[in-house]
Amino acid sequence: MLEASAPIILLHPDDDVAVARRTIQAGAPAGHGALHAAENVGRGHKIAVKPVPAGGEVRKYGQVIGIATVDIAPGAHVHLHNLAMVPSVHEHRFGAGVEDVMMVPEAERRTFLGFDRGAGGTGTRNYIGVISSVNCSATVSRAIADHFNKAGGLEGFPNIDGVVALTHGGGCALNNKSEGYRVLIRTIQGYARHPNFGGILMIGLGCETNQIAPILEHYKLEEGDRFRTMNIQAYGGTRKTTEAAIAMIKEMLPSVNEARRTPQPLSRLKLALECGGSDGYSGISANPALGHASDLIVRHGGTTVLSETPEIYGAEHLLTRRAASPAVAQKLLDRIDWWRDYTARNGDELNNNPSFGNKLGGLTTILEKSLGAVAKGGSMPLKAVYEFGEIVTEPGFVFMDTPGYDPVAVTGQVAGGCNVICFTTGRGSVSGFKPAPCIKIATNSEMYSHMSEDMDIDCGGILTGAETLEESGARIFEEVIAVASGRQTASELYDYGDNEFVPWQIGAVT
Repeated sequence: MLEASAPIILLHPDDDVAVARRTIQAGAPAGHGALHAAENVGRGHKIAVKPVPAGGEVRKYGQVIGIATVDIAPGAHVHLHNLAMVPSVHEHRFGAGVEDVMMVPEAERRTFLGFDRGAGGTGTRNYIGVISSVNCSATVSRAIADHFNKAGGLEGFPNIDGVVALTHGGGCALNNKSEGYRVLIRTIQGYARHPNFGGILMIGLGCETNQIAPILEHYKLEEGDRFRTMNIQAYGGTRKTTEAAIAMIKEMLPSVNEARRTPQPLSRLKLALECGGSDGYSGISANPALGHASDLIVRHGGTTVLSETPEIYGAEHLLTRRAASPAVAQKLLDRIDWWRDYTARNGDELNNNPSFGNKLGGLTTILEKSLGAVAKGGSMPLKAVYEFGEIVTEPGFVFMDTPGYDPVAVTGQVAGGCNVICFTTGRGSVSGFKPAPCIKIATNSEMYSHMSEDMDIDCGGILTGAETLEESGARIFEEVIAVASGRQTASELYDYGDNEFVPWQIGAVT
């Protein structure tokens, strides 16, 4: 448990900086020996606890987060004006940190109440999805969903959570042999077979590059009573398509409504580990607490999925040490190499992250942000590395290659089969991600109180010393089980989550 009285938090004895628990005024004692703040240091920001010469490495979490651009004296505010990115160079000792997992005995493992879809997995929700193959069918798809959600179209079907229109900005003007096309159809098929859907209707325009038939053929999707397809041109226009689609869904409603929750093992749970709007506290409170919850889920037989490759850059050596095999570790490094090339050829760099809000919250370099972000993954062995939207089949802790942009990252995780999302935030992210419920976890109590209507869990007690990481992680674990069993999250209470289906657009649009 952190010492609550000190104004700063020193995370590792080798660190050159500590994190301000609250704003420290210039000249005020920092609670670390005779250290006084040389200037104002905002809450969540870094204060130097020892001198660092210009060009010297600066450590936090016991790891290098950058180099000093000027001489830094004890008590100085350490941020963008005196700390710069340093190339990420680490020794990657594959599997050196793998330890035997103490699994919970089968008879003692927790369960949740879910919808058993047989070989299709277990749902935590029971939606009907309307998936656009192309942006040109987005308006019709939304009109169909609106008919049921806003006009009382689901009256008498209490076991159906809603009709979700999954629309996006692509689907045409791309090469159907390109990487971007493969990622798009992989994402669409992942949602089409997601266990949180009891029924699916896929709609195209008719002349787009992203034809529906090849998706069905490639991924062996078969039409039936609860999986239908159509295109607007074949049905004679928008009104006729909308009317026909409404009739199709009405035919689905009775059978989808028959679904009932039954006890399911946690081995049927796939939890997405996500962060957004991070701040200087993320790597201290909510992220490691979620990491502890992730470990608990894995020990009970479940699966947890870390993502956002640009936000593990600089901390990937911590994951390769936990890789279950050299092949898993190498695949992770290969994806990072892909990102180096991808950003370079687009005139960008991986240190374009952190964002504006991250920096306001106290984060400075991607190395610092990544060290806090990987804490969401706990301590379990890394069992597999997946490309964007690939169906996750390996139980335990795994990684999925995605961008750091939250809606895209979560879209990939849900396409991979994640049926619950845990989303840590320090600045206050507010998204929902239908069809998967999203648990918002606040890093600090001030933001939690200010945005309490949008938050589900407050981890600020870790910072004040009122709660340990383990206690907070155990609360998250219990909340995951409750939400998987049907408890609504804050975003669900407001019916948020209709606009966060954002497939990753890679490559040229012609």
